[in-house]
Amino acid sequence: MTQFFTSTAAGPDDAGLVDVGRDSIRANLSRLRGVPTLTERYAGVPDPVELTDLDAVPTMRKNDLQLALTHEPPRAAGATGATTWLWQSGGSTGSPMFGYAPTGLYMAEVHEHWVHEGRAPIGPDDVVVNAWSAGKMWGAHYLVNALLDRTGCTAMCLGAITAAEYDAWLEFFAAQGVTAIGGTPSVLRLLFAHAREAGAKLPDLRTVMWLGEAWDTRLDDDLAAVAPDARRWGMFGSTETWVVGTNTPDCPADTWHTLPSTLVGIGEDDLLDFTALDSTRLNPVLRYQTGDAGRLVECSCGRPGPALQVLGRRDGLVKFRGHLVAVDDLVAQVSSVPGVTRAQLVVHEYADRGSMLEVLVLGGRTAEPDLADRVRETIVATAFGPSIVFQRIPDSLTVTVVDELVSNPRTGKTSNLVVRDHS
Repeated sequence: MTQFFTSTAAGPDDAGLVDVGRDSIRANLSRLRGVPTLTERYAGVPDPVELTDLDAVPTMRKNDLQLALTHEPPRAAGATGATTWLWQSGGSTGSPMFGYAPTGLYMAEVHEHWVHEGRAPIGPDDVVVNAWSAGKMWGAHYLVNALLDRTGCTAMCLGAITAAEYDAWLEFFAAQGVTAIGGTPSVLRLLFAHAREAGAKLPDLRTVMWLGEAWDTRLDDDLAAVAPDARRWGMFGSTETWVVGTNTPDCPADTWHTLPSTLVGIGEDDLLDFTALDSTRLNPVLRYQTGDAGRLVECSCGRPGPALQVLGRRDGLVKFRGHLVAVDDLVAQVSSVPGVTRAQLVVHEYADRGSMLEVLVLGGRTAEPDLADRVRETIVATAFGPSIVFQRIPDSLTVTVVDELVSNPRTGKTSNLVVRDHS
């Protein structure tokens, strides 16, 4: 049976359905019944009365939500005639997905959530760099701008920068007394790793905001060298759900305090689903599964009530020549080799010779000429399944030291896994 909880409840299943937005849940259920391709799926589901009744509501995945949004594109409402914003997610390794949001992008709740905790990452005296990529229908850059609008800070809407620009921008940040910067961890890692190697310092930096990927723990060491007073502040969500939780420097990087507008379900195999409880939400998010797994924990920050620890994605395993590969584990192992800044797996599929694994390695300034050989030796020497394949078929594995990894030019995100079909 699914376990449900909200941040307003003292514990899981403590809140009644009326308390957590019964009307919004029923409205979304009605919307989904009206989608021709989903009618049969939801027609026999009764309107929930109690919180436990939601267990009878089917979970939905990306394709289900996209069918609903295509059938009836939502529109923002309100006396001020709020704009309806259309955003895109994905598109780097699969078909793009879409999500809608009104003006403000729900950031009032995020700001209030942090303030309610007794402090906030940004205030009127801060000088903030927004380093999320702008344009191309990715919402993160604009979402953060909407958040900054509520703080009274001084903001620089920088967007993405290239490695050739790092030195000049780092010098500019220091001269301007930048106190906060935000971006995806993959982008921040490249910037701060470069700063650390170059000996650059950002003495005024105290806040690093992140959204869009899991935190890269190597950033902790980079920040300790470049900006020792800086602390991380995270947001967790997706274009479909929008932000569903936040954390503070006192929380573990994988642990989140969910927003009052979100009901979280923890089902079989710890799979998470999210339900929107706020009637202003434009996406009909009703038991929506992102592919993440999680569990309830008591956060070490000391805030009362349950917190959500995200355990990672349940779709992080791929089969390579008959062996399962835990993508994140292998990338982490390769990234631990001295001289490696970051790594990425590229699986090449050939109709005539089977799958080939190419490991792309981003080396730092101090990388030695034998880096590729050392990485290969590390992989082949491990006990995980495909190492047997690489010993038997040596050319099924290649290691390439590159100047940049394969990334999504629209968002700057760098996936741990890329699949290339050459058939």
